[in-house]
Amino acid sequence: MYLPQEIIRIKRDGGILSEEQIRFFVNGLTTGAISESQISALAMAIFFQGMNADERVALTLAMRDSGTVLDWQSMSLDGPVLDKHSTGGVGDVVSLMLGPIVAACGGYVPMISGRGLGHTGGTLDKMDSIPGYQTVPSLDEFRRVVKSTGVAIIGQTGDLAPADKRFYATRDITATVESVPLITASILSKKLAAGLEGLVLDVKVGNGAVMQDIEKATELANSLVTVANGAGLPTSAILTDMNEVLAKSAGNAIEVIEAIRYLTGDYRAPRLHEVTVALCTEMLVLGGLAETEKVAREKVLGALESGAAAEVFAKMIKELGGPSDLLTNYSTHLPLAPVAKPVFALQSGIVTHIDTRAVGMAVVALGGGRQRSSDKLDFGVGLDAIVGLGDSVDSQSPLAMVYARDEAAWETAADRLQRAFTVGQQVSTSNPIIHQYIRP
Repeated sequence: MYLPQEIIRIKRDGGILSEEQIRFFVNGLTTGAISESQISALAMAIFFQGMNADERVALTLAMRDSGTVLDWQSMSLDGPVLDKHSTGGVGDVVSLMLGPIVAACGGYVPMISGRGLGHTGGTLDKMDSIPGYQTVPSLDEFRRVVKSTGVAIIGQTGDLAPADKRFYATRDITATVESVPLITASILSKKLAAGLEGLVLDVKVGNGAVMQDIEKATELANSLVTVANGAGLPTSAILTDMNEVLAKSAGNAIEVIEAIRYLTGDYRAPRLHEVTVALCTEMLVLGGLAETEKVAREKVLGALESGAAAEVFAKMIKELGGPSDLLTNYSTHLPLAPVAKPVFALQSGIVTHIDTRAVGMAVVALGGGRQRSSDKLDFGVGLDAIVGLGDSVDSQSPLAMVYARDEAAWETAADRLQRAFTVGQQVSTSNPIIHQYIRP
């Protein structure tokens, strides 16, 4: 038996918490025995004093064990159970293509996703824009769809890592979200609860990412890889650039449309394609579905070109209640907002800098993201044909196309976008999309 205040005191003074002390505290999170003030006090103590690798593993495992831990062994799957996690960005629609691609290559992807946070879009919000699609099915239905289709993209249920939900809610209002040990445990507890056999992390770095500088992003990636492997989950990470919008669109329905166009081969934005293929390739190697990166890449591209990945996506949508003709009739099922007009730069020239966070906030201002947790999203608003670094803009070539619900909303978004893009005369090249691989 421990006293919560003594556990807080140990960490406040820079001490090391034992596995038993950490489990006691996390159990109190789940049962309600630990108060909100005690949660915030420990979070702040960890924010300033940190945690060593053993403490991070213990916290992650304790939070994993606070609820249901999925077991896929009894389902006799004929391939590895794999997943990917992104730390979030603008136009990051990778999950919608990656899950079906990996499934088409022989993997099983039980993808438990989150909603948008601040300026970053959420995979779950994108899936919610598809009419009829169940983002919170029962666990039995989730298992069934994963086995029959190879992939299911859903939201977190209350059964998986419930301690994390309470811990995160307190961190969100106490300025302790950015703690690397707490981010690590929050992300990995949910992934471990999903019963994975392999995980690839997409850690974003740049002005549109949570971790804006390379040193902090590398620290987070190393922490995630170390702790995940320490907890028995084979994991690697790729640091990718978020100094510009990843896709050509940003929003909810509009990003689903881009994902469909990508899977069907209608259009594949180069930077989005490079990140998607790199993450899929890493997952196939990690899961033993390919012996080398070269073979894995060929399998990934083959799943795209043959249409197999698109077929898997269509089947997943149908199995979880969405329209059976989404791929061929997406404009009907995913209507965009009626005020659709381009936004032009205030001067002609070349895009030399993009405030990617401001682009994301323009989507939020349109109603495509939340300013308060209770906000209801407008799935039809967003941006398309967004220019990148080094692109030329003039009176004929806009910064982006804006889809707004009314003229006033369009004008607000246009003003934000014109301030988010810096246009000059000097030739500028885009950033390398992949900065670094981090493997155990």
